Amino acid sequence: MSIDLSRVKAICFDVDGTLSDTDDQFVQKLVKILTPLRIIFPGNHVQKIARRLVMLTEGPGNWAYSLADKIGLDGKIVAIGDRFYEMGVGESFHPFQLITGVREMLATLQNHFPLSIISVRGQKSTYRFLFQFELLAYFKAVATGQTCVHTKPYPDPIEWAAARMGVPSSSCLMVGDTVVDIASASKAGAQSVGVLCGFGEREELERAGADLILERTTDLLDVLLDK
Repeated sequence: MSIDLSRVKAICFDVDGTLSDTDDQFVQKLVKILTPLRIIFPGNHVQKIARRLVMLTEGPGNWAYSLADKIGLDGKIVAIGDRFYEMGVGESFHPFQLITGVREMLATLQNHFPLSIISVRGQKSTYRFLFQFELLAYFKAVATGQTCVHTKPYPDPIEWAAARMGVPSSSCLMVGDTVVDIASASKAGAQSVGVLCGFGEREELERAGADLILERTTDLLDVLLDK
């Protein structure tokens, strides 16, 4: 598996599990719920069981979101999520965690490529993440779940971001941790990198057609700049 470096003129990043350590946050919340029941788990491996449960939700979650998109309800779902976010439901003082090394990676990559965000999150929570870590200046475009008529796994957000970065969508590299990221890239004619630091697993990312799979998002530096 490899990518054609000569084609890469711009990079698109997913947020959850790619830039934000969202899966670990979910795991720790689930650990707190499961800990009182640890006596019933083999070897008391609560952490491992919690992580496995989080990973198992990724496939059905993608399926449900794709179905909502097909019948035209995805925008309403994202809007409702943003409304809850405005009301403070599920919010914490520090709602996000940045994956180690991501800031340094973005600072380096922006000197070589235009960058964009492609997220299914609502606008408010996406920008909250970018503002919390002062990352907005690194990106030429930010596509949220409300930006286009259709979001991932459709190609629309990549095509929208590509236009704002001044490149054809086929010159973009989509970096994400789930099969919807890979599917969106494929439909847009873009190349894709699947990362294993989020919700997706190697086998499913391979089946989805990822051009390259990396253990961590920050490994991208070695791939793109080691020329």
